[in-house]
Amino acid sequence: MVFSKVGVIGAMKEEIEKFHAHLTDVKETVKAGVTFYEGIFHGQPIVLCRSGVGKVNAAVTTQVLVDTFGVQAILFTGVAGAVHPELSVGDIVISTDCLQHDMDVTALGFPRGTIPYEATSLFVADERLRHLASQVSHELFEGRVLEGRVLSGDQFIANRDTVTVLHSELQGACVEMEGAAVAQVCSMNGVPFVVIRSMSDKADGSAHVSFAEFTLLASEHSFRIVEGILRRLQEQ
Repeated sequence: MVFSKVGVIGAMKEEIEKFHAHLTDVKETVKAGVTFYEGIFHGQPIVLCRSGVGKVNAAVTTQVLVDTFGVQAILFTGVAGAVHPELSVGDIVISTDCLQHDMDVTALGFPRGTIPYEATSLFVADERLRHLASQVSHELFEGRVLEGRVLSGDQFIANRDTVTVLHSELQGACVEMEGAAVAQVCSMNGVPFVVIRSMSDKADGSAHVSFAEFTLLASEHSFRIVEGILRRLQEQ
């Protein structure tokens, strides 16, 4: 399948600003307080935007991309905290699926992460996009790529005990604040997606030191991967 238009989302300015330098024929539209940049990126039509931090911002932005711009696939890129013990700063996680770790209705008997009365709470990434992301990532960062579960919640995790729980109980590879919201909206609309995250910290209490220092490095890694995916989509 050829995607005539792809949505590219980052939560923060650092996560999308590198794309601007390569975007041509740009048209700006403001919707729901978010600026959307329609343009051509290495021959591929895309709509680029900064969602803002958190699940609500991510969900609103994703729905606008679908309804207003008619994107046929969505790539979410940016930084995350490592949860899997084998991950280090700068390593890459490609989403196999996404789950909201802060969805907690255990008091009513639901397992943690379960959205009550919904058909599913685990949102699976598109196989083709995941394969492309993995292929590009391994070529660029061999030995530093993990395919796994992206956990999302409206919390900045910086506690070793919490990290242990997120990995052991929810099988998380990394933790961030938007991916599962994007994934759920994509799933509801039948839009293929994949989340690409580069580790900016280990979510273990050292985040206040490492997050700021490594966000730019991690954002560069994420950009290079998404750039590679978009180039290959256009070639196909």
